[in-house]
Amino acid sequence: MFATLLKREVMLARRNWVAILIPLFFFIMVVSMFPFAVSPEAQFLQQIAPGVIWVAALLSTLLSLDLFYRSDYQDGSLEQLLIMTSSTQVALSKIVAHWLVTGLPLVLVSPLLAGLMHLNYAPQGMAVDLNHTPIMMLSLLLGTPTLCLLGAVGMSLSLAASRNGMLVAVMILPLYVPILIFGSAVITASLANSGYNAQLAILGAILLFCLVLTPFAAGRALKVAVS
Repeated sequence: MFATLLKREVMLARRNWVAILIPLFFFIMVVSMFPFAVSPEAQFLQQIAPGVIWVAALLSTLLSLDLFYRSDYQDGSLEQLLIMTSSTQVALSKIVAHWLVTGLPLVLVSPLLAGLMHLNYAPQGMAVDLNHTPIMMLSLLLGTPTLCLLGAVGMSLSLAASRNGMLVAVMILPLYVPILIFGSAVITASLANSGYNAQLAILGAILLFCLVLTPFAAGRALKVAVS
């Protein structure tokens, strides 16, 4: 049943491809503006790259959360899905599909933005370290699913509210802070040629913790919202 739900969510998302592209373009545009807004100097851009890339990824995820349940809630199909199967399965299928169509593209396009922010820059006479980009992608690979999991809970809790986008931002942003801290810390540690395994382990632990709890919490909130 979960595979059927997941396939349905992905197919629906593909039909609404414009809405999917908006967060991705937002991610690209936000990062692209920094060289124009602050300084095109490679060394400076490299120093601010971890924070810029992670803040842009966080805001892009927040922008895409409106896609979670809106159409299904408005046309009544969400209520039908909750009658057919468990609310946890419905929530989990939507979370996985949402990350596949909005979170994964951020990870895949991030090397382009790493180049724009001179993430692999090395002063003249020093060897270029190309490992920074894969490490950045790994941090996003662990962090963006957690952003989607937490966002699903916020969207479920605020589903019946008329202006749920603002409400979700207020509820979810504080929960995003630890992911932002450890995600950018991974890249910063890599740039400083120091250990980053602890930060990656914490990101992985947060992901596992959210993976266990948030689908259940989002499912329960969905049932309350549609009842």
